[in-house]
Amino acid sequence: MAAPINPALAGTVAPPVMEARRWIEETAFPTDRPLLNVSQAAPLDPPPEPLRRAIAEAAMDDAGAHLYGPVLGLPALRAEVAGQWSLAYGGTVAPDQVAITSGCNQAFCAAVATLAGAGDAVILPTPWYFNHKMWLDMMGIEARALPCGDDLLPDPAAAEALIGPGVKAIALVTPNNPGGVEYPADLVHAFAALARRHGLALILDETYRDFDSRPGAPHDLFADPDWDEVLIHLYSFSKAYRLTGHRVGAMIAGRARLAEAEKFLDTVTICPNQLGQRAALWGLRNLRQWLAGERAEILDRRAAMEAAIAGLPGWRLLGCGAYFAYVAHPFGTGGPALARRLVQEAGVLMLPGTMFAPDDDAAAAGQMRIAFANVDRAGIGALSDRLAGFSG
Repeated sequence: MAAPINPALAGTVAPPVMEARRWIEETAFPTDRPLLNVSQAAPLDPPPEPLRRAIAEAAMDDAGAHLYGPVLGLPALRAEVAGQWSLAYGGTVAPDQVAITSGCNQAFCAAVATLAGAGDAVILPTPWYFNHKMWLDMMGIEARALPCGDDLLPDPAAAEALIGPGVKAIALVTPNNPGGVEYPADLVHAFAALARRHGLALILDETYRDFDSRPGAPHDLFADPDWDEVLIHLYSFSKAYRLTGHRVGAMIAGRARLAEAEKFLDTVTICPNQLGQRAALWGLRNLRQWLAGERAEILDRRAAMEAAIAGLPGWRLLGCGAYFAYVAHPFGTGGPALARRLVQEAGVLMLPGTMFAPDDDAAAAGQMRIAFANVDRAGIGALSDRLAGFSG
């Protein structure tokens, strides 16, 4: 008799990006029409050369870069995050309110671990980020779906109607993955007020905040002296400094919550990646102008993406920002079957909306997420041409 498999884990969907990569393995791409991969929101280029040199020097000269470190991260990095976030958001964040994690996904997992257990619920706007849903499923926590309208903005009143016994938190991602939309500051504030009224946490994932098109702070939640009673802020260094393989993220929350998160993090990874933390610290201190250039490039690609979709008959842009465009397509057949046909017939890999929605969401089969951060204007033009020539 075979050993058992945890039914919660067995009932969780396979990683969507890995599933999509298997579609590539089934297809041969002619040399004159190479694959256009707009499936994953991750920079493909390595960090800029000065940062790579800083990593190499740390590897050679800093013995501590190869040892266990504090569970909640390097003190210097925690202090740098606290100082920069306090300045950027016009509030007060202390170093001991910052934890460094092994990527932002782990920050979400740690946050949820401090909040909820099997049988509880967390409200997720749909379309949702599939890894958030997957973690809740693995833990036996209900992902209570909050459907968004065509503008892809969640409604606080609709969220309030979902609150009941066992609901522990509301999780938002802005700029949004997969929708790309930037949540207005007053909307974020309204959700924080809703969470406070009901004694819930507001988990605010700002992985893509460095590519927000708006000047200044995207919200003022840290200006509230009691922000740590409600807000759990998540961040990723991966996108800003091209450190995806180094796995460095951050969780900013109240001291008591981080004391509980420390138990989770110590058990799972003991400490964050030491070289990655040093790279993140160097990036924060030295790459402000470089990152501004990266943001300008992403905003330019966003404009190109908006124009490309506007020029495709029958396609409709639902949201666009940060690394993503979320679109409605004109074909009756949708979901993974259509996405696989796009790979085979057009040489385009994108993810279907069904990967970001509950099974009973009828609209999802007519939607797609396009991750455009790794295609320049010429690549976006080629993408537009291929989609225009696809018959569905």
